[in-house]
Amino acid sequence: MATDLGELLVPYMPTIRVPRTGDRVFKSECAFSYDSPESEGGLYVCMNTFLGFGREHVERHYHKTGQSVYMHLKRHVKEVRRVTRLFSNLELNRDFNGVDYEYEDEAKLVIFPDHFEIPLPNIEELPALVSEIVTIACDAVLNASSPYKKQEADSWEEEIQVSKHARSLRQQENGVRIPPSGWKCAKCEMRENLWLNLTDGSVLCGKWFFDGSGGNGHALEHYKETNFPLAVKLDTITPDGADIYSFDEEEAVLDPHISEHLLHFGIDMLQMQRVYNDVQPCVSDWEVIQESSLKLKPVYGSGYTGIKNLANSCYLSTTMQVLFSIPEFQRAYVGNLQRIFDYSPLDPTQDFSTQMWVFLSWNVIIMLNLSCFFILYNCNQQRGISPKMFKALVSKGHPEFSSDRQQDAHEFFLHLINLVERNSSGSENPGDVFRFLVEERVQCCQTQKVRYTQRIDYLMQLPVPLEAASNREELIAYESKRKEAEENMRPPPEPVRARIPFTACLQAFTEPENVPDFWSSALQAKSAGVKTSRFASFPEYMVMQIKKFTFGVDWVPKKLDVSVDVPDFLDLNRLRATGLQTGEAELPDLTPPIVIPEDTRAPEIDESSVMQLAEMGFPLEACRKAVYYTGNMGAEMAFNWIIAHMEEPDLPSPSFPTISALDNQPPEESISILTSMGFPRHHTIQALKATNNNLERALDWIFTHPDCEDESEAMSDTAETDDSSLSPDQDLSSPRVRDGPGRYELFAFISHMGSSTMSGHYVCHIKKEGRWLIYNDHKVCLSERPPKDLGYMYFYRRLSSC
Repeated sequence: MATDLGELLVPYMPTIRVPRTGDRVFKSECAFSYDSPESEGGLYVCMNTFLGFGREHVERHYHKTGQSVYMHLKRHVKEVRRVTRLFSNLELNRDFNGVDYEYEDEAKLVIFPDHFEIPLPNIEELPALVSEIVTIACDAVLNASSPYKKQEADSWEEEIQVSKHARSLRQQENGVRIPPSGWKCAKCEMRENLWLNLTDGSVLCGKWFFDGSGGNGHALEHYKETNFPLAVKLDTITPDGADIYSFDEEEAVLDPHISEHLLHFGIDMLQMQRVYNDVQPCVSDWEVIQESSLKLKPVYGSGYTGIKNLANSCYLSTTMQVLFSIPEFQRAYVGNLQRIFDYSPLDPTQDFSTQMWVFLSWNVIIMLNLSCFFILYNCNQQRGISPKMFKALVSKGHPEFSSDRQQDAHEFFLHLINLVERNSSGSENPGDVFRFLVEERVQCCQTQKVRYTQRIDYLMQLPVPLEAASNREELIAYESKRKEAEENMRPPPEPVRARIPFTACLQAFTEPENVPDFWSSALQAKSAGVKTSRFASFPEYMVMQIKKFTFGVDWVPKKLDVSVDVPDFLDLNRLRATGLQTGEAELPDLTPPIVIPEDTRAPEIDESSVMQLAEMGFPLEACRKAVYYTGNMGAEMAFNWIIAHMEEPDLPSPSFPTISALDNQPPEESISILTSMGFPRHHTIQALKATNNNLERALDWIFTHPDCEDESEAMSDTAETDDSSLSPDQDLSSPRVRDGPGRYELFAFISHMGSSTMSGHYVCHIKKEGRWLIYNDHKVCLSERPPKDLGYMYFYRRLSSC
């Protein structure tokens, strides 16, 4: 029989591979489900691609690829009430209830389509040549490390080296002290992507290519003028370190003395660390938010599947639980299984839509085989799904989410919405349900003239006005007792939580705010200005974040311990934007003059890069300026500089028009720029419309949507210039907002326990079928007292019109 099986295996020997360095072996998780070796059908690992498949999917993979040989892994879990520890060869574990259980692993080769089986212990009985090759391949698969461990080893964090300037850095004694907020570039008005030079304390904007965000490159210019090599990104400073860049070494670096270097400018990282360690969250917070003092009833079934915590991944699981309860996300990612399988790439582990389908389908549409979800201990306890593959994919390339550190659920929500948008190729984008327009009104206090602009947003951030606390007297008395106890070295009193009316938070959101260093185009000079924000549209789903996390004046991070009486029903209609009012005069449409630093040195310009840009249709002088300000780093960097600065008034004519997100037709100049790079006109127009006419994003969209080139050119030139006949659903040039009444009902909220977003724990509460449920990692239970006043992010759905 062994000889027959050996002969049967010979034709497939060329398809059996030994995993090489760089190959990822998925021997613990199915690429299309959460089947594992512990599932009833076990797991099948392809001996060529090393992808894992459950019993339901392995034959689909065979028919799609023709790969016939798979390793079938089966793990039997046996509960052991009383275990004698003499049997050291057994792999023993202890569950949460103190019951021991053991694993017994079984492995064999399976040949499809006839499902012939070869138990691995008997592999030596095969013909010598076959046995040798197959044994090596099987041993390599069985002993392969986790594919996720390899990803961690290859992450950028492991590659960062200590800067050669860290030890010898000389800092100027110039008295500069950096405040914990209100930063802006010393050479422009940028308030994002700001870098603190560790030599002289200058705060300057970076370039987009440093970390993916915007900037005018003033930090790099400063280095060229001064040769001060190290800079730290301001919004990345935590007790554990910060993002540091060396202009001289042209890479991200480590600085072992970063705490000393930051302290020189008044930023005490050691004090931040002490606060993180010393300020422990109230035990009552953990008890109240998790409802741990109550005996909650577990629930199972469709939509009630828990998610295992993958080392501080609760920020991910709570966000995904809420998103998966939204019908638009269910419609977008739950579809026909065979179609998903047929259209997925050969490596489905790297396909966003496939992995979203896997995550959502196995959470919302519960499979018939419940053994995939539960392991029976001495009681029925849900173990939950383990989305390692999904987490690895959505965090790939992200310095924070790819780590095992705790993260901010608010930041992950925005990150995921961005991924959803980038991967919604010509199909419904479920993230549009959160998309809305904000109207910003800026008024010059001296001339009283105004400017109205609109921007796109996905959530509403509510400030917390502590001065509006309804229990101020109680808070003052507590603070007095706390100080007295501290002076007399007595235990502190029981903490008192500030109770903030929701109406006060909403009022603080609507209050006018001062615009620092406002440049009035009417005066052609700096003046005082105030800004107010209103809703130009209301989304289908309104997401609110309570801004509980802040910095003290001494750079000490803190979380506001507040209770906000967030309502079940929300009416925001009074915050509807009104636009330019009768009697209001608009500010002239002029931009501030560009301040070019004086430099006596003759500019060195790479003329070859200049000519490459000029061939794309840009004015020659604009090309020379772009190459100069990007430090002769090539045509690609210079191209991005032009895109980022194309609206500036001092760029040589022909000037590029302002690109508006609300224009119906993409500007012809923008179309010409992209078509001059060799892209089809219809593909270019589609990219510009899908990205609100943003050239940078449109270029990225083209590279990430190559399949669109094969689409029919049904969009003729006539149709391109006349979109008035399109229906609202077809008009892709709109900002994709779903405006409607601003009345909402609360259906979910995410709560955080702990003193920082970088520590602690997240849980979420979701209202389904008229009852509140709590999702706490793998545990899903009926909620008896949902702590709505202690939430961090709140999710509202629009009320249907009466």
